[in-house]
Amino acid sequence: MSGPISLEPGGAEQDTLALRLADTRPPRRRPRWAFDDATLAIRLPLRGPDEEAVSRLAAELADRVGPAVHPYEVAALLEAEGLSAALIKERYGHPSLFSLAAALYEQVPRTFPEPARAADPWRPDTVRCLLRGVLFALPGLAYLLTAPLWDAGRYTPVLIVAGLLSWAWGQALGHRAHLRMATGRREAARTLLIGAPLGAVVATAAAAVPAGGGPVTLVAAAQSLYLAAAGVLLVLARERLLLAALTPLIAGTVVLPWWEPGSLLRAGLPLLALLATLAVTGRVLLVALGVPAVPGATRPRLLWSLPYGLFGLAAGVLVLLEGDREPYAVIVLTVSMGPAEWLLYRYRGLSVAALRATATPAGFLLRSAGILGLCLLAYLLPLVPAALYTGAEPAALLFLAAALWTALLLQAFGAAWPSAGISLAAAAGAGAVTLFGLPPGPAPALTLCCGAAALCLSACALRLLGRPAPHA
Repeated sequence: MSGPISLEPGGAEQDTLALRLADTRPPRRRPRWAFDDATLAIRLPLRGPDEEAVSRLAAELADRVGPAVHPYEVAALLEAEGLSAALIKERYGHPSLFSLAAALYEQVPRTFPEPARAADPWRPDTVRCLLRGVLFALPGLAYLLTAPLWDAGRYTPVLIVAGLLSWAWGQALGHRAHLRMATGRREAARTLLIGAPLGAVVATAAAAVPAGGGPVTLVAAAQSLYLAAAGVLLVLARERLLLAALTPLIAGTVVLPWWEPGSLLRAGLPLLALLATLAVTGRVLLVALGVPAVPGATRPRLLWSLPYGLFGLAAGVLVLLEGDREPYAVIVLTVSMGPAEWLLYRYRGLSVAALRATATPAGFLLRSAGILGLCLLAYLLPLVPAALYTGAEPAALLFLAAALWTALLLQAFGAAWPSAGISLAAAAGAGAVTLFGLPPGPAPALTLCCGAAALCLSACALRLLGRPAPHA
């Protein structure tokens, strides 16, 4: 050293000691506003979340974040939106995707909107149903045109026998064709191609026996051929083609009040309509047969279609007994088959809606009973003024219509044997009273039998269809 150290107070050593004591104290934290630009630039990536930016994002995604039941769903949504980890740190100040998802999940209130209402799978085609009802009644115009050409009192029973067999055969064949339609259109067309001509032959042969092979056999053959061809077109949903084929018959009948067409046109126009129907049917079958076959398709059992044929026979007998007393009422009933088919679709649609709206079997049973009553009421009410207008007794017509509709409803759900059995019992009872002249007479017997059948069929429908399982 160059000189002695001063030991007096206030000397240089005191300054040195003071400096060292200051160095040993903990550093004082500088206020945030005292940071210079360099310090701010270094600390910027470590700042907290940008609440304003997160709030804007929450507002943009509120409709999709609200239904989420866990933050992970929000994280998946953010990933789908293309938000990377770097973008989340830079724009929103969150360290990770899951941190931002949790913030959004907490900020957006939970909302659980009702799912969109599903389309009605049983929505009916109104025009098609109404057209089918008209097509059921149009063949009667042929009898109106040709009535002066043949002895109705002598030949009508023969045509009735052929008509009943054609009706029963057509019901069974239609069911079998619909079963085959589930496999493929070609398979259904093959069933119709074999079954329709065979049914026409059976009906014609049954009519030829009581007719003794006379000229009425040709009329029965023409009737059977038309019913077979028309059944094919109706099964394959070609109602408009059938209507076009019947144009000559409609035109000839329309002019009858003002002009006498003569014997040639009276016989020729129905024959022309028959030939047109056969030609259209052949064309439709050829197109359907051109569809590729389904390999390995299995054929349904013939026994499955038997109850449908038996119901067709029973329904034909009941309608015949009603038509023997009130022919105009039968025309009304035939045309009403179109609205009846429409209501069958509506019943199924309303039942599916009731299934979604109820939570207990008892609640569904109650709703099902209301739907059944509503559909029956909607079908029967318009028949009341129609029966009064034609001079028919409303009770018999209404009970017959109710029995037919509930039987068709059961068939639509595959419960064919109850509808066939009850309808056959009603037809046998009313037919026996009419045939053998038993009390209480044909008219009261038909009303009682149809009323009892309608009541039993309604009870079966409520018991079988008042459960959720058939509608699921």
